[in-house]
Amino acid sequence: MLAEYGLLILVLALACSVYSVVAYFLGAQKQIADLVHSAKNATIASTALLTLAILAVVQALMANDFSYEYVASYSSIALPTFYKVTSLWAGQAGSLLFWGWILSVYMLLVIYNYRNDFERILPYGLGTLSVVVVFFVALVIFVPHAQPFAKLANAPLDGRGLNPLLQHPAMAIHPPILYLGYVGFAIPFAFAFGALLSGHIDNRWVRTVRRWTIVPWFFLGIGILLGGKWAYMELGWGGYWAWDPVENAAFMPWLTGTAFLHSIMIQEKKSMLKIWNVVLIFLTFILSIFGTFLTRSGIISSVHSFTASGIGPLFLSFVVVCVVVSFGLLYYKKDLLKSETRIESVVSRESAFLINNVVFVGACFAVFWGTVFPVISEAVRGIKITVGPPWFNSVNIPIFLFLLFLTGVGPLVAWRKSSTQYLKKLFLKPIIATVLTAVALIVAGITAVYAIISFSLCVFVTATIIAEFHRGARARMKNHNESYFSSLFELTKKNKRRYGGYVVHFAIVLIFFGVTGAAFDTEVETSIAKGESVKVGRYEARYDAFDAKKDDHKEVYEAKLTLTRGGEYVTTVNPQRHFYLVQEQPTTEVAVHSTFMEDFYVVLVGWEDNAAKASFHFYLKPLVNWVWIGGMILALGTVITLLPNRQELQKTKSSEHRSKRTKAPVA
Repeated sequence: MLAEYGLLILVLALACSVYSVVAYFLGAQKQIADLVHSAKNATIASTALLTLAILAVVQALMANDFSYEYVASYSSIALPTFYKVTSLWAGQAGSLLFWGWILSVYMLLVIYNYRNDFERILPYGLGTLSVVVVFFVALVIFVPHAQPFAKLANAPLDGRGLNPLLQHPAMAIHPPILYLGYVGFAIPFAFAFGALLSGHIDNRWVRTVRRWTIVPWFFLGIGILLGGKWAYMELGWGGYWAWDPVENAAFMPWLTGTAFLHSIMIQEKKSMLKIWNVVLIFLTFILSIFGTFLTRSGIISSVHSFTASGIGPLFLSFVVVCVVVSFGLLYYKKDLLKSETRIESVVSRESAFLINNVVFVGACFAVFWGTVFPVISEAVRGIKITVGPPWFNSVNIPIFLFLLFLTGVGPLVAWRKSSTQYLKKLFLKPIIATVLTAVALIVAGITAVYAIISFSLCVFVTATIIAEFHRGARARMKNHNESYFSSLFELTKKNKRRYGGYVVHFAIVLIFFGVTGAAFDTEVETSIAKGESVKVGRYEARYDAFDAKKDDHKEVYEAKLTLTRGGEYVTTVNPQRHFYLVQEQPTTEVAVHSTFMEDFYVVLVGWEDNAAKASFHFYLKPLVNWVWIGGMILALGTVITLLPNRQELQKTKSSEHRSKRTKAPVA
């Protein structure tokens, strides 16, 4: 089997990566093209070897080779094939190997895309990425708890199998999508680091890393939503976000990454905020590494995290090194990052985006502080003071409502300065719609203040987006003699970055709309006998039957309930409890009846007297599906922004042509 050579493969991959670090930096410094070229070949070889290592782990999992500790810990004979493959990233050793492999693949994409470009910056950037690869590969070779090819003295006949909570399609694909986000932020970080080292701090690197930032930002956002969907369906507590430390670990780099994507527009247009942009991308990458540290150190309690191991101090040390080296270099090179222009007016797009960035960073700090405070309190006072959802909500809800407001304002105000007449033209109708919405909600009897504000701001932002599309379409109709919908299509097609961004903003509005629905949740926990009913909001649920069955993998206990509304039949729901035989672990399988406006959500809690009586937890959750719909619109908008414009392709071609004519000694 390939796994028998797994350790040798990893050692060779480490050797190639170490060589590439030395060759990249030495070749860049001495401007030796052949040395840089050999470093690229070493990167290709390292990627190939890490791919072999990944295949070796998968082969061992598929073959049920329980002589390997990793296979025995995370797979079993009865485990379905799909989940055997996903066990690759279920454990610490496999996930760390997977992290390093994804980064090596990203490096290949960078090498291919810029094979004739960025001669000065690229070797430094690739050398920086190689350092990160060396760190992860060294972990899976030298740290005992992180070795995917460690052997057992006595192989068991069967493995412990995959954690039942992870045996869900959303959770199976959630980690790799999340890793594509975490790992991907290393690319813009490396470009920024390489630009500083090389001294080539023009706006070109910013224009280049925009796409390299959007991609991981998108994957991290979708990964967060998938994690929320998994929690909603598998954990049985009726929610999708609990400010869990590992949820927060993914959310923090997403916040700073969002700030960076907004901020680089100012640098592109006005050559401003250069230091700020470097700080943001450094923070984003460091928070990605810090998030990986949180899940693997064992210092926090979370359903997502790994058990405590000796790997935590190594990760924390790497985070500290990244902070010191990155910001030390930034301080040393700060004179190269002076802005060429300044903000001229508070009422301008530059000012709005700057405020937007400050608020994003403030939100990130609030999440960071709430996440690490229990650890700090335990270290300082010896008492772990837990910070729960009420604290996070009280601090972050006002911040995010203000960000929602800025989502409607920032993209529409003019660069440099906006006149009063211009602002009135842009925002009068959206403000009227917002006020009318607030009045209508109050008249309808809604008393939750934050819900009134949130719904009203959703209307405000939606109105500004619709108005912007409408103005553009009307102008195009006049100039090109097209129909309204053809003008909308062509407008978006020729300005993908701008109008794709508006689609993303609309997706954020839908997510806010869905999240605000939590203010109106209904919750009922009760025991009922067969034939009896319970009323939950507008619905009535009748307990009709109970069934128990068993397969090689698990025992399944299922209740059958008939759901009616206003005396009319709606559907039948079947909440379940599973008991996994190998792990000796129960799980909750909720039953959900979904509509666009609400979810009827049922949890089977327990039963007695041969299931003549059963306990249920019922939730009625208004608007929750708009969170997931918003996620789908977010994906659509991101894809639109990533599609190249004709002007961008022409700029890229002319840039490559200039690069070939004035090619520097380092290739």
